[in-house]
Amino acid sequence: MIDKLEINHLRTLSALYQFGNISAAAEHLSVSQQAVSLQLKKIRSILGDQLFVRTGHGMIPTPYAKEIEQHIEKILTYINSIPLAKAFSPQEAERTLVICATDYTQEVIVTELIRELRQYAPKVKVIVTNIEHANLTKKIHQGSIDIAFTTSAYAPEGLISTPLFTEKYLCVTANKSIERTHGLSLEQLTTHDFVIVSPGVGSFIGSADTWFEQQGFPRHVAVSAPSFHMAKETLKQSNMVGFIPSRLLPYEGLVELPLEKYPPGYQVVAAYHPNAKHDPLISWLLDSIQKKFAH
Repeated sequence: MIDKLEINHLRTLSALYQFGNISAAAEHLSVSQQAVSLQLKKIRSILGDQLFVRTGHGMIPTPYAKEIEQHIEKILTYINSIPLAKAFSPQEAERTLVICATDYTQEVIVTELIRELRQYAPKVKVIVTNIEHANLTKKIHQGSIDIAFTTSAYAPEGLISTPLFTEKYLCVTANKSIERTHGLSLEQLTTHDFVIVSPGVGSFIGSADTWFEQQGFPRHVAVSAPSFHMAKETLKQSNMVGFIPSRLLPYEGLVELPLEKYPPGYQVVAAYHPNAKHDPLISWLLDSIQKKFAH
């Protein structure tokens, strides 16, 4: 009976593993809930197992379903890696692209990327999710995330990381009493409280704290924000200082503080499965992004 399994059956099971909910799986697959229910009924008949059972929190896999999950995901990974024979035409591409991105790359890369997709690849639908470093590698290997935009420091091992551009930090504040006519020393700067960005983990230790300590001027962090947007809004309504990536500036209500020294910048990368290097849509996207930031 197992030879009656089809690729669409495997994709349906994969979506149910990922979402644990028929309606969410249907939305991900761009089909109706009824279609997913009918597919699941057929798969249950083929495999002779309930596979997913309803609970108060959605649908959970049976022991047998858990046992075969890795086989299903491995098959889908192999299928997704099959290269296309014909030349790629963005206008004809028809699929759902799942992008995982930090709040910074959502603003700097993804919004413009969506605009280009709407113009040059109108049949491509896009899902954008917030970055989740803990499960990123697993989800990319499963095929539930196509590409992630993050920094080189957080790009997981086992994925291909394509450098896109280098970003630098600028120091900003809404505190008009701070002298801005010359470069502030780190000693002067660290007399002020800082706002930092710590997405996901909620820590008072930011990416530049080690650098400040190496310079001999540890800083005092008063607020840890989950995104650069919240950090900028917090800075606007306080006397604190903070470092914001240059491409997110200028920002109304904030002024730059010229410094004698700056913390090091960072490299922005696109991370994706090794098999995706044969994916014409991913290649087209990367080429478009790299051309934009080449200057």
